[in-house]
Amino acid sequence: MTALLIRLFIREPDHTDDRRVRAAYGNLAGGVGIFCNVLLFLGKYLLGTLLGSIAITADAINNLSDASGNIVSLIGFRLGAKKPDPKHPYGHARYEYLAGLVVCVIILAIGLSLAKESLGKLLHPSRISFSWITVGILLASVLVKLWLFLFYRAIGRKIDSETLLCTAADSRNDVLSTGAVLLSIGLSQLTGRAFWDGLTGLLVAVFILVSGFLLLRDTLSPLVGEAPNREFVERIERKVLSYPGVMGMHNLMVHDYGPGHVFISLHVEFPAEVDVLEAHDLIDRIEHDFLVEEHVLVTIHYDPIVTSDARVAELRAYFEEAAHAFDPRLTIHDLRLVPGTTHTNIVFDCVLPAGYDRTEQELLTYFEEKAKERSPEYVCVVEIEQDYV
Repeated sequence: MTALLIRLFIREPDHTDDRRVRAAYGNLAGGVGIFCNVLLFLGKYLLGTLLGSIAITADAINNLSDASGNIVSLIGFRLGAKKPDPKHPYGHARYEYLAGLVVCVIILAIGLSLAKESLGKLLHPSRISFSWITVGILLASVLVKLWLFLFYRAIGRKIDSETLLCTAADSRNDVLSTGAVLLSIGLSQLTGRAFWDGLTGLLVAVFILVSGFLLLRDTLSPLVGEAPNREFVERIERKVLSYPGVMGMHNLMVHDYGPGHVFISLHVEFPAEVDVLEAHDLIDRIEHDFLVEEHVLVTIHYDPIVTSDARVAELRAYFEEAAHAFDPRLTIHDLRLVPGTTHTNIVFDCVLPAGYDRTEQELLTYFEEKAKERSPEYVCVVEIEQDYV
């Protein structure tokens, strides 16, 4: 069914890097979700009202919240597909993240409301009339939500959309919550106890709140500025280091302006003896290849590395080993010597992981001691940097 819908409503479905195609996928997912969730809401709400079941009504309102979330996601995809303008040169793709944030707020608000109603039902229980129609509608709901889970997951993976993958997880959670409602009906009939309805409704509400909180956390993360995926970073490193003449890379920064709008900056190390024009030409080639093959805009800074001076190479290896001995997470780069009449400065950059808990002065003192161990004439001049990946 998913493949059929894609063929019917998406032009050029394989060109997922095109913002228009991405928006079309978002429109399809939102439209299908709204249609299915509104039908489920109407059926469950009517049934829950007729039977006086807070658990069924809670599950119905959960479906309504899902439909509201689909509407917000639909708006987010459409706004995110807008072209860059003078005030927003990086595009509008972060609207998709903002849409997810609104969805999370809706889920949390409805979860709190349902918790209040379910608690009242638990304190003042009333008997539910058993009906096979109820069981049939809820089972149908489980099947629809299971299909929606598979549908959202397929499209979310297709366009690499965290928003749709979260929506898929929400549909999967709905399968579990509706199953809990069916369980409460069965337990009420078997035990003759009415409190199962309020208890299950309360559990559904708690489940919605927990899911909403987790979704909120995942949605806020890219807006706050999360670290890029390790697999993505390793792919960048492998690609850059595959070019002839590249000795290393550092200072990698990944700037996320929304799905499909990623900008990268990094430093590439070349032998200082290589002609500057030749190195610049290779840098242009790397940037062009990333744009064509990865659809990512990369800006590269050229760092020359002296390879003809044996003393520089020896000291670079010495301080790399010293940094690793102090903390395996530390790295150094851009080491160079600046001779003077009374001493020689050893200048290099040291990169610390984010959240490093040891003081910079402690590290500087350590490097100064290691330099003196090597020779009394050496003085360390270290620039401390943070790793952003």
